[in-house]
Amino acid sequence: MSLITEISRRKFVAGTGAMVATAATISPALAKAPMMEAGGGIFSRVKLGSYDVTTLLDGQRTVDNIQSIFGMNVSEEEFAKVSAENLIPADKSRFFFTPTVVNTGNELVLFDTGLGESGNIVGALADAGYTPDQVDIVVITHMHPDHIGGLIINGKTTFPNARYVTGSTEYDFWNKQDPGGRIPGLMAKKLKPLVEKLTFVKGGDSIASGITAMETFGHTPGHMAYMIESDGQQIALLSDMANHYVWSLAYPDWEVKFDMDKAAAAATRRKVLDMLATDKIPFIGYHMPFPATGYVETRGNGFKYIPASYQLKL
Repeated sequence: MSLITEISRRKFVAGTGAMVATAATISPALAKAPMMEAGGGIFSRVKLGSYDVTTLLDGQRTVDNIQSIFGMNVSEEEFAKVSAENLIPADKSRFFFTPTVVNTGNELVLFDTGLGESGNIVGALADAGYTPDQVDIVVITHMHPDHIGGLIINGKTTFPNARYVTGSTEYDFWNKQDPGGRIPGLMAKKLKPLVEKLTFVKGGDSIASGITAMETFGHTPGHMAYMIESDGQQIALLSDMANHYVWSLAYPDWEVKFDMDKAAAAATRRKVLDMLATDKIPFIGYHMPFPATGYVETRGNGFKYIPASYQLKL
């Protein structure tokens, strides 16, 4: 190394230190950024053939004492072991509520309407570029409050230009129950004012181009899922058929508090998940971690959830 080079290097190092010291002396400290809640976007859109499929985050919350809901028929030790193997806590979970919009190019179809007054269906739609009056069809997969709550919000019909579709078995069951019960009472408030625009479907019926009803009974007596198909591509809307990616999807025989017929719900999960795994069909689950879209593969005596990455955005 030459003397000139060594002197130049020393001057550079010394000068850099001086600049840092000067900057620290004359620059005021920046204000601290506020701490934020965990969060992210409230819509996610993928392509399915010529269709747009958009999931909407209507709401989310943390729920404690989670084995009172999932894995009710297994020991605390097994529940904790499975949770640890999947790197999730065994004492709490994050619940997501995810309606879906399918734009066929001719009709805008909304599947389920969220929580209602405590949700954000209108805001999520707006973020996704839609307005409630653009919705042509509203499909109700089943009558649980977090699915029918957004039909009418604060006494006003949310989707004024839509027609409404639901399963005949589901509607008939709840319509015969005590009108003072929680779900029949909410139906009276949220759904029955729209009954003149309501039509009923059963498994195999088509509700719009490329959208076919599937009977997935068990979670409720007439719970419905839907297969969406465009240009040879498919995606299944499973709604509440599997309510957690580990504790009900990976272990389909684990009992779930909200499944009314637990044996039927388990049998339905096994049948449908096996079909999706065999045919490699992606699916959307109403309570899956947002954006609620993924795949399933067989694993031992159960299944494994694989979140979608970019497969449906190519």
